[in-house]
Amino acid sequence: MFEQMKARYLILFSVLGMIATMIILIALDVSDTAFDVISQLVLYVLVPGIYFGYYFRKHNTSVWSVLSLNGVKKWLPALIALVLISIAFSITMFWFQLFMLAPIAPWLVNFMLETLPIPDTPWYIVFTIFSIAILAPVVEEFMFRGVLLKRMIGKTSVWGGVLISSLLFGILHLDIIGAFLFGVVASLLYLLTNNLLLPILLHIINNSLAAAAMFLAPTWPESIAIFDLADIYTKATPNAVILGISAVLMLGAIFWLARALESRKKPEEKFIHE
Repeated sequence: MFEQMKARYLILFSVLGMIATMIILIALDVSDTAFDVISQLVLYVLVPGIYFGYYFRKHNTSVWSVLSLNGVKKWLPALIALVLISIAFSITMFWFQLFMLAPIAPWLVNFMLETLPIPDTPWYIVFTIFSIAILAPVVEEFMFRGVLLKRMIGKTSVWGGVLISSLLFGILHLDIIGAFLFGVVASLLYLLTNNLLLPILLHIINNSLAAAAMFLAPTWPESIAIFDLADIYTKATPNAVILGISAVLMLGAIFWLARALESRKKPEEKFIHE
């Protein structure tokens, strides 16, 4: 299904939609809160709704053709383990990036450590959590693991598609390396199961924990959390240890998924040749 969708149209439609929305909202002089909410609704609801709705109707198929509840239950323990490894790696990789930048660009480190403003109204907090935990994971998986992954595989190879789509996913996130490896895991998981619901759940669990940490426990985990330049050095040891362990586990998870995918492909190739 995703193989027939044009990635360039999705990108173009998203860019034009956001530009038009920004021009209209600036002209109307709306509040910052309204600007943020409307922009996210356009990016995560209106644009993908029109784009994917068009292609699903064009091919006379349902969204459930790419989503399935079958086999999800048995994957839940693995999904939780993958998320915990990914979060540990991302947090400590962020420390490592700051550690490398601190001697040469302390101003950039201070900028990256600026505290994000927390919404001050209940409905805006609810919307922000819903956007982070649900909207973004669903739409991003349809975009990156659906359209971009399958289109890049068709133009290059399986690993070409995995790496290119994951790199693009990483570039759009602050934690480029962590997001890139997360994208590789999500891509392999989708290719292995042919069920987009699994990477969506992986993404939802990851973002839900991130949202909980942001709103409920912004200083957790205290032993490795970085808030200023001094923390980069005083908390170097625990961060380095966890980074090393999580990196090994992350690469191990990728190897495990890649090996499982290769093992699944061999019987299929044998059947085709026979």
